[in-house]
Amino acid sequence: MQFGLNDEQLAAKEAARRLAQDRFAPRAAEIDASAEFPWDNVRLLREAGFLGMAFPEEYGGGGADHVSHVAVKEEIARACLSTCTIMAAQYLGSLPLMLAGTPQQKARFLPPLAAGERLAAFGLTEAGAGSDASAMRTSARRDGDSYVLTGVKCFVTNGGAADFYTVFAKTDPQAGTRGISAFMVEKGTPGFSFGKSENKLGIRASATRELVFDECRVPVENRLGAEGSGYKLALRTLDHTRPGVGAEAVGVAQAAFDAALRYASERSVFGSPLAEKQVIAFMLADMATQLEAARLLVYRVAALIDAGATTFTLAAAQAKLFASEMAHHVVDKALQIHGGYGYMKEFPLERYYRDQRITEIYEGTSEIQRLVIAAQLLRNGSGERR
Repeated sequence: MQFGLNDEQLAAKEAARRLAQDRFAPRAAEIDASAEFPWDNVRLLREAGFLGMAFPEEYGGGGADHVSHVAVKEEIARACLSTCTIMAAQYLGSLPLMLAGTPQQKARFLPPLAAGERLAAFGLTEAGAGSDASAMRTSARRDGDSYVLTGVKCFVTNGGAADFYTVFAKTDPQAGTRGISAFMVEKGTPGFSFGKSENKLGIRASATRELVFDECRVPVENRLGAEGSGYKLALRTLDHTRPGVGAEAVGVAQAAFDAALRYASERSVFGSPLAEKQVIAFMLADMATQLEAARLLVYRVAALIDAGATTFTLAAAQAKLFASEMAHHVVDKALQIHGGYGYMKEFPLERYYRDQRITEIYEGTSEIQRLVIAAQLLRNGSGERR
């Protein structure tokens, strides 16, 4: 039993493990090589109920708790991080609606998302506004009963594949972060198109694309929350989703560790298994310990959210930071244990190595996590986790 998971949480984790290992893992290298968006995997996620598992039951979702959600993400990432990223973006793109949407907005948009019939995406980043969202240039000008959006968003996961987009734009360019508002924009809206698809180092089978807005008219009723509340909504959203990125990192690291342990046990050098050499045995011991520490941090944040915690910014940033940097270290050591074979595409280590790297970047770089952690520590006046 991990982290005291209850029977329902264990069942969700086991169901995800079976699906991921039986269906996603065998195709992971193929879709990585082709950079093909795996619609068949999306269909399997939908049929299993995983795309909408964390959505409210009243809108057709699974109503699952956050611990179950991160446990499922861990297992899917363990098999194919590209597929897990699609699932994660579904939650990321929909969460602002769950947090700030009106009953009418939720009734309109959430049911097809919860059912997995439609995909969602999150449009915050711009070429000149990554970590510094206040530098965004996408604007939303009020014109009667509409807003007119103009600008370009980049690095949008599920871009092009998704039907609904949460887009952040400046309604008051002079107000900094207080002038940012959020909108639900539907695919096919006049003035909304897609720019280039990114050719990425890792998670190659997930779609990453530009969103282009050219005098795109969006109804006022598509605004999420009050004008100027978009930046705070984005931060609230990321607090909730960063544990999921930590779970992705744990999943990839677990896959790399499993491969390294198996290889070191089977590979014989100087007359005995590689795993019996002290230098390798100590590497494996450290890797396993770091993995479990990261998993506990991730599951702890999820448990805090499930318990109704109103403030978990510090814990979320710590989990995301530690898990992603742990994964970097563990995957690197797993590749090293494989030696030359780890560098070859015949083995999965080089894909894990490429895939893992994004967990230190998206939804806030490691440097941003450290800034968040430091700010929270200074504000709280204590190192106690909250």
